[in-house]
Amino acid sequence: MTEARTGFGEACGSGTPAGLKGAMAEFVSELKAFRENVEEKLQAQDKRMTMLDRKTAFRGRSPLSQAADTEAPHQKAFAAYLRRGDDTALRSLALEEKAMASGTDGGYLAAPTISETVQAVLRVTGSIRSLATVVQVESSSYEVLMDKSDIGAGWASEVASTAETDTPQVEKISVALHELAAMPKATQRLLDDASFDLESWLAERIAEKFARAEAAAFINGSGLDKPRGILNVPMAPNATATEAQVGFVPTGVAGDFAASAPANALIDMVYALGAGYRANATWIMNSRLAGMVRRMRDGDGRYLWSDGLAAGEPARLLGYPVLISEDMPNPAAGAKTIAFGDFRQAYNIAERPDLRILRDPYSAKPHVLFYATKRVGGMVVDPRAFKLLHMGT
Repeated sequence: MTEARTGFGEACGSGTPAGLKGAMAEFVSELKAFRENVEEKLQAQDKRMTMLDRKTAFRGRSPLSQAADTEAPHQKAFAAYLRRGDDTALRSLALEEKAMASGTDGGYLAAPTISETVQAVLRVTGSIRSLATVVQVESSSYEVLMDKSDIGAGWASEVASTAETDTPQVEKISVALHELAAMPKATQRLLDDASFDLESWLAERIAEKFARAEAAAFINGSGLDKPRGILNVPMAPNATATEAQVGFVPTGVAGDFAASAPANALIDMVYALGAGYRANATWIMNSRLAGMVRRMRDGDGRYLWSDGLAAGEPARLLGYPVLISEDMPNPAAGAKTIAFGDFRQAYNIAERPDLRILRDPYSAKPHVLFYATKRVGGMVVDPRAFKLLHMGT
């Protein structure tokens, strides 16, 4: 190019038509050669990129994946275990970094992305989990200390002796952890498909099954191999309920609200709850009860139920938010259909932070089973913190 420009300049300097024409032809020829050279290099680069993409797909990585090649070793080892049953890398990690992998018969610790997705789904479902106190523990149980009476207090003066105050009564409550399991399945052909986002699929299936099982247990669980629910506790009419019993308020009619002033039972529930619990109280009921309550009006014809002011906000009843839980009972004689209280103080959920997955390609051929387990427990720790609506007299 430099020589062409020099020749072009000399030709222009000579001023002869023949010299100018020759210089222009030489310049065009050099420019053409330069362009062809650039195009060849670009084509070679495209070929190299295509080969790299094919090698990456052959190794089993999803083309939709945004993870870099420098992703955590446990993540890559766990993906190999899920797709092909190759646990060599996981076993070596179990020896080197026990916190990241556990090569036991109970399976391996799930990759962080799966565990985080499952936890996120559990937090947003219509379950008491979104209202209760949730703690993560490493043991098989969680102990809670509850004050059954207030610490005594009195006025003191500068010169007079101070009287001895009452000693608080403290009770220790143990929340046992139970094993929650789910077993989604997929075909090996689907697992061999590099474009199949296995981690997202597995996290979605596990979270769906865990959420349903948890929500049901936190309401109706018996406490035998599962959490003890809020409806499986000692109960008594609110007027006679002790500190160890959950008080209930009657509607006055078996299986229904009173025909005259049906909302009075709900108002009675609000003020049956201690003032210290009302500030953070929430209603819990299923859709059928919500349909009945939503039609109730006050003496001026205004609905007691109001929708949230912004998207995502819960509806409100008598000024308090409402959680719709389909595991709450339907209207029936003697049923405890609505709960109202501060469930952050009433109910404690304890869980192990790890999620374990065991791959089973033998029990359901040609499908591959993924046996996922986690440990979780829950129970009422403060019966004074909520009340129940009793459909009866």
